[in-house]
Amino acid sequence: MLWWRVRLFDRHRHGRLVLEQVEGLPILVLPQVFNPKLFRTGELFVAAFTGRLIPFGSTVLDLGTGSGVGAIAAARWAERVVAVDVSPEAVRCARLNVLLNRVEDRVDVREGDLFAPVAGERFDVVLFNPPYFRGSPRDLLDRAWRSNDAVERFAAGLDAHLTDRGHALVILSSDGDSETFLRVFRECGFDIGAELRRDLINEVVTVYRLSRGPALSEGRSEDAPC
Repeated sequence: MLWWRVRLFDRHRHGRLVLEQVEGLPILVLPQVFNPKLFRTGELFVAAFTGRLIPFGSTVLDLGTGSGVGAIAAARWAERVVAVDVSPEAVRCARLNVLLNRVEDRVDVREGDLFAPVAGERFDVVLFNPPYFRGSPRDLLDRAWRSNDAVERFAAGLDAHLTDRGHALVILSSDGDSETFLRVFRECGFDIGAELRRDLINEVVTVYRLSRGPALSEGRSEDAPC
């Protein structure tokens, strides 16, 4: 993800405590937390949010919230947002940013892995900026980049956490295994539409909308792949 840019121009911001401006929001980034401005995908994801994709008064789940920027941006429209991250440092960072942006009345930050902290809950919109690369993460920060099965587990659990007309927004990069991820979503019964695409010279970043396909809308069969 534009590692050359980080090495040449922004190395002083990587892995350090910094205050960023992301789509008009002040975002404090702790050293072990993914920087949404530096690596750009977080900022591009937030730029795709509109009142059409996140309806006014809706409920939103932000998985892998990191700094919390997605959850905080979604709170512009949503009545209630739950932000989840498996990293304790990311949870601490997100909670600080919720206070910094004065949205603590609408954003609840929880620690845990994917859907585990929201068992039995359903949402109108689910946000997910997944790890783009396969493999075991080397440290807390690397969890934002690598996972062996995060996308498969997300796809398998998504239907049970969407309201009747709910949908998910997922951002993927051509730098990662995006075609495989899209195939997993389709195999799990979701229709996919591109909402925003940006060409960043050495990668193409796309925000997709996932909604229930006919098989899921009619009810899950016993032999469904997810």
